[in-house]
Amino acid sequence: MSYPTVTQNTPAYRKTNGLAIASFVLALLGFAIIPVIFGHIALKQIRRDNDSGTGFAIVGLVLGYLEIIAYTILLFILVGSVIWAVNA
Repeated sequence: MSYPTVTQNTPAYRKTNGLAIASFVLALLGFAIIPVIFGHIALKQIRRDNDSGTGFAIVGLVLGYLEIIAYTILLFILVGSVIWAVNA
């Protein structure tokens, strides 16, 4: 007498991409270029390897680009202030 085999449907485990998490954390810490680089690499790896972490990578990218814009504006303000002070 054979018993029927019982199988459980367990969901497939998808690991979170480490570069996506690193991109997010570094963007929160105020780094600008590194999170952008890590975010783009992470998105490519996520598509290739079917990992999770897309949200972390996207938020890291958005924050990184916003920080680049903010730092650029601050640099222009600083340079303009120095030039104005020298010429005054």
